[in-house]
Amino acid sequence: MARERLYEMVAEMVANVLSVSVEPGDKVSAGDVVIILESMKMEIPVIAEDDGTVRAVKIAPADVVQDGDVMVELVLDG
Repeated sequence: MARERLYEMVAEMVANVLSVSVEPGDKVSAGDVVIILESMKMEIPVIAEDDGTVRAVKIAPADVVQDGDVMVELVLDG
């Protein structure tokens, strides 16, 4: 049985969550915008780096994330 390859999308700064465009079970492709954060009046898209399936969403709009917070877990394809 193959092991799941898990990828965690982690906040790289303190920011407000403006929107989350995925739910558990959704498929994403590399380059898809998954989350939009706001910091210092700038919108920052968080982009999937690989193809996979969303395993968990740990944030919601209006949340404040801290540097290092896990926002979304992906199970990578392949």
